[in-house]
Amino acid sequence: MPVTIDELLTRVEKPARYTGSEMNAVQKPFSEAEVTFAFCFPDTYEVAMSHLGMKILYGILNDLPYALCERVCMPWADMLREMKKEQIPLFSLESRTALHQFDIVGFTLQYEMSFTNILEMLSLGKVPVKSALRQKDDPIVVAGGPCAFNPEPLCQFIDAFMIGDGEESIIEVTDTVRQWKKEGASRTECLRRLAKLEGVYAPAFYQDSYNPDGTLQSLVPIDDAAPSVVHKRIFTDMDKAYCPTHPPVPYMQVVFDRIMLEIMRGCTRGCRFCQAGMLYRPVRERSVDNLCDMARQSVENTGYEEISLSSLSSSDYSNINELATRLTDELGSQRVSLSLPSLRVDKFVQDTLSQTQRVKKSSLTFAPEAGTQRLRDVINKGVTEEDLMNTLGHAFANGWNGVKLYFMTGLPTETDEDLCGIAELAKKAASAYYAIPKPQRAKGLRITCSASVFVPKPFTPFQWCPQDKPEEVKRKQRMVKDLFVPLKTAHFNYHDSAVSRIEACFAVGDRRLANVLYRAWELGCMLDGWNEYFRYDLWLQAFEDCGLSVDFYAHRQRGLDETLPWDHIDAYISKSFLRREYEKSMRGETTRVCREGCNGCGLQTLKGLCMACE
Repeated sequence: MPVTIDELLTRVEKPARYTGSEMNAVQKPFSEAEVTFAFCFPDTYEVAMSHLGMKILYGILNDLPYALCERVCMPWADMLREMKKEQIPLFSLESRTALHQFDIVGFTLQYEMSFTNILEMLSLGKVPVKSALRQKDDPIVVAGGPCAFNPEPLCQFIDAFMIGDGEESIIEVTDTVRQWKKEGASRTECLRRLAKLEGVYAPAFYQDSYNPDGTLQSLVPIDDAAPSVVHKRIFTDMDKAYCPTHPPVPYMQVVFDRIMLEIMRGCTRGCRFCQAGMLYRPVRERSVDNLCDMARQSVENTGYEEISLSSLSSSDYSNINELATRLTDELGSQRVSLSLPSLRVDKFVQDTLSQTQRVKKSSLTFAPEAGTQRLRDVINKGVTEEDLMNTLGHAFANGWNGVKLYFMTGLPTETDEDLCGIAELAKKAASAYYAIPKPQRAKGLRITCSASVFVPKPFTPFQWCPQDKPEEVKRKQRMVKDLFVPLKTAHFNYHDSAVSRIEACFAVGDRRLANVLYRAWELGCMLDGWNEYFRYDLWLQAFEDCGLSVDFYAHRQRGLDETLPWDHIDAYISKSFLRREYEKSMRGETTRVCREGCNGCGLQTLKGLCMACE
């Protein structure tokens, strides 16, 4: 007798990952929907349920009377083994429908090291992994998210990419597939229709060629339906943007188990390593009235007792003090606390943090990124050591005793002196704490410094830069770690250099990496974002088997005039602007924030979107 899914759940460590039926989960009759959409998150349930974008698009699609959207997550290793053993295909949480039975299978691309999970989920769901092998009755496989801005390493597996904001695009894609189903046209015709939508890239309709040195020569359309340049979608009015005020509430602890209130989208700062700060331009803010209304609804519909004021830099929101005061006044009696997850060290908002601590005090997180002012100027961070010390002094005087500081090693032009500055900043942070009189400061200082490895990303001024080679990354990490040994109140964490090396390859890779990805998956690579399952040896074997070099992708300085694999994608950030910013970085020159005047990034060509040009 076949084993049921419920029986499988008795064999795995965390069955709540697969049960579904959470409060606010949408249950629609599968057979009655005109078009069905499987929203796939290529990581575990705990990570998926912490992702705001999934909740937004899940709500938008299920609000359509003719559509149905259900969630599908990457199973953990124990569940994978059991499903393969019992030949149970990957299924959705809501109705436990096999993946291959959906009309559209959509992946969100948040992290390059989840790419093998995409292949594993397709295979486990009985969907042909390669687009070229799919027949008319197979799902249309789409993808969006930040990694879609360089779609080429996934070109063999994804039928269509949605570039930019998805609120409108996902409806248009769903409607297009719905109409195609009704007409019974060919699969190629469906892809041609998708390719004609603004912000949609169908890789099958493009051909690549390469120079003798291995660099990309061209990537050009080979079908009339395919545009030569695909422009990203921008949702302009955040007060009209969908807010998930009644999202599914998980039965188990997830990574970010709280209400995520998106107060603004975009950033004006222009940090030269930061892809999100470039891709999510322009800045668009929600009104305080709208946010308070959404917060009230969210608390009522979920029962959460914490609200995260979410954005790339929460303290840059124009009315942050008013918002924090109103939310605390209105929800404080219900013991609902506020958290500010992303603060700038030059923008410490003392009144705001005073409001957030009225209910509950949590640790503060800042990102100096570099240990010296010289390197902070190179990356255009726009903050000083004085800013950080003033900020921490205010925080410690107001009762905080936990601080997390984020850095990056391997940044362009970095020296050992810059690395020593990380430990020096930790020492000075401790001094700022001990400078507060004992009766006024909270007990138990905790300073955590974490350093990721620089990864060049598309559409940033550092997209041309190489990553440090592994031996140099490890040398720098050891050096900084040794500097922290004498520090009693501070400790240092760092990322695995091997993972960052493969991430760099796929961040800036071309179409040829699709073969490497497929080979790595064949060899057994999956769950690569989890250290216990990352197999560096298999990745190196995959590159070797495909005749490609890790060094070529991760550790090569690209020419400023080189054709890049993502040049056919228009993020409205011009290559000339990025080149100017790169050149300024090499001179250690900074660039003003957009609120102080237009820097000519490219958005000025779109009327009404560049805040400095209004």
